[in-house]
Amino acid sequence: MQQLNNPLHGKTLEMILNELVSFYGWEQLGYKINIRCFNEDPSIKSSLNFLRRTEWARKKVEELYLEVFYKNN
Repeated sequence: MQQLNNPLHGKTLEMILNELVSFYGWEQLGYKINIRCFNEDPSIKSSLNFLRRTEWARKKVEELYLEVFYKNN
């Protein structure tokens, strides 16, 4: 199955999270997506652990990423 038109193709969850944190910072990211791993002592490692186990939260992160970086494409 080809994913040439999928903007997330080739992007790891860690890459996506790092780009969102660089763009928003933890405080604003926690405001946009209100989950504890973004609001209480946030770190990339703890957030990745949570997002990998929690599909609804990972989907919110992916949707925000697409909205921010691909809304005009």
